[in-house]
This record gives sequence, C-alpha cells and structure tokens, in this order.
Amino acid sequence: MNIVVAGKGGSGKTTIAGTLARALARSGRHVLALDADTNPMLGVSLGLGPEETDILVTVRQGLDTGEVEHQPTTDGLIQTFGANAPEGIRLVVCSRIDQIDPG
Repeated sequence: MNIVVAGKGGSGKTTIAGTLARALARSGRHVLALDADTNPMLGVSLGLGPEETDILVTVRQGLDTGEVEHQPTTDGLIQTFGANAPEGIRLVVCSRIDQIDPG
C-alpha cells in the first residue's frame, strides 16, 4: 500500500502523514515514511526529535557540497538518508537537491 499526502503549504500534511504512519505501524504494518518537503519536519512529527531530523536534513544537503555520494539504489537511499523512528517506522529524507552533479 502506498499513501501520498499532498496539499497546500500549512494545510497539515506533515501532521496527517505522521499520524497515518504511526497508526499503520501500531497496526503491525511495515512503514517507510518519505519526507520530500522543502522543509522536512516529518521526523519531528514521528517522534524522532528535532536534532535527529536536522542530522538527516544535513546529510541530504551533503549531496550539494559533494560530501555525500548519490545513491543509485533504493536500499542505498534508505540506508544513507534514513533513520529509525519510534514504533518501527523508517524515515527517509528525500528533499530536493540543488546540484545534480556537485563534482
């Protein structure tokens, strides 16, 4: 099952996505939450905390500076740009990058 939460800024997308992810995880489902917002704060909504969420954002921004390599596989993306959130949810920050080839 794939669920996408989209809408206008400030409409509660992050809150709804976090609530859905937690409810599904509590019901025994495997949950992979992708945060593709330009201001990725789903980690906070999932209970990961602001510091850990900021670390994920910083790692993702490392693509622009060349400090982090692009990940050509889904597994690489999940491993490099993800973290385990409470209740067994895996969060991956997939926000935009400004430079496709920083090298």
